[in-house]
Amino acid sequence: MTQNTPYSETTRAITILVEPTYLEEQSVPDEGHYVWAYHVRIENHGTETVQLLTRHWRIMDGGGNVQEVKGNGVVGEQPILIPGDAFEYTSGTPLGTPSGIMSGSYHMQTNEGDEFDAVVPAFSLDCPHQIAAVH
Repeated sequence: MTQNTPYSETTRAITILVEPTYLEEQSVPDEGHYVWAYHVRIENHGTETVQLLTRHWRIMDGGGNVQEVKGNGVVGEQPILIPGDAFEYTSGTPLGTPSGIMSGSYHMQTNEGDEFDAVVPAFSLDCPHQIAAVH
């Protein structure tokens, strides 16, 4: 397992940190199958309680092929974060190339009904056995 530096982005006092990890034991490079886990931490540094309603991911492989993933919540949950609270989860994605990039957003709603998109920072997925590509 290879660990990278966490990526971070803050939108309206909601900080999202992502740390991708290449999963060598699940990848089969000879068959064009590369797998990454990504650990996400969502922190509420604001004064309002917010709920994560939906997610939107944009996953691009090293060949420029894009996959969009949209759905309710994350890992089956729609967490509510009070001020000072945080929510963490780990998920994963396979790619057919040894590198790629992911970005996205979480659609959030405050207790007052105000909705906004919290930006997930773009993060690089790079197989440690390949020549590094800058994304």
